Amino acid sequence: MTSWQMVRIVAGIFILLSLALGIPGSPLFVSQWWLAFTAFVGVNLLQSGFSKWCLMEKIMRKIGFQQEA
Repeated sequence: MTSWQMVRIVAGIFILLSLALGIPGSPLFVSQWWLAFTAFVGVNLLQSGFSKWCLMEKIMRKIGFQQEA
């Protein structure tokens, strides 16, 4: 698995988890402030799409995931 695939997986998990914690109808609801984390992840994905730089991908490479071929 490549570092970019792991970035997408981690981002998806973060988004789903923060939605579960931030939407009042959810059984896991904690606070609506968790929706700010959802927005943060989305902005970072958007930024990395334009700039082709992603901090999470650098972290994944340091952990040992390979860069795309």
